[in-house]
Amino acid sequence: MEPSMVKSAERTVRILEMLSSSPDRLSLAELQHRTGFPRSSLHALLRTLAELKWIEAPPGESAYGIGPHALLTGTAYLDKDPALPYAQETLEDLREEIGHTVHFARRDDGHVLYLATRDSRVAHHVIPRVGRRLPAHVTALGQALLAQLTNDEVLGLLPAELTALTDHTITDTAKLMDELDQVRSRGWAHEREQGTRGVACVAVAVDYRIPATDAISVSMPASLPPSGVEQVAEAVVRHTRKLAATLRREGIR
Repeated sequence: MEPSMVKSAERTVRILEMLSSSPDRLSLAELQHRTGFPRSSLHALLRTLAELKWIEAPPGESAYGIGPHALLTGTAYLDKDPALPYAQETLEDLREEIGHTVHFARRDDGHVLYLATRDSRVAHHVIPRVGRRLPAHVTALGQALLAQLTNDEVLGLLPAELTALTDHTITDTAKLMDELDQVRSRGWAHEREQGTRGVACVAVAVDYRIPATDAISVSMPASLPPSGVEQVAEAVVRHTRKLAATLRREGIR
């Protein structure tokens, strides 16, 4: 039996998650519509969160967004992650070798959460930033990590309907399973314009945990020829294996 959750605590977390995932500030009416919470209790929670600076609304406005104390908590998560300093060194080395933008991310159920990024010095595309959370099936990072699981485990994590971010996003579950089989066979994931138009990505799981929870990826122009993709993949595999060996040697699990 799953433990019962405290209703007010659950509602507080849902509000924070909704505000953090929204590109715009949300009004009381919008939050009530999206959450279904009673207006009176929702208003009381918003007032408390605003007083504690977890959320904020500009003077004279009644639309809420994430506040500075939420940032402090997120930063503390990064500061206390023992694997992150080693991953950041790896990203620096990898970017130095290949020149493209590189990412380090962690699977969060059926999503991936970006923990570190090093931008290409000549980046021309908008790319995910630290703290962004994306559906795992649309990213090479997510596909590399989903491939660590059994098909049944993957199906248990993903929603019945897969979200499409572009025309190239895999939204058919059977096709996704075929793609994950290819990832398992070659040892790295490759997606082309599934998450962002004009961008392709290669990703490799960092196997210091079983199953792996973290992965490293490289974002590059979708126009890169197959030989260039292979070259990038070889570099990502090499640097990721070195990182995994270092983390195991340091006793980080």
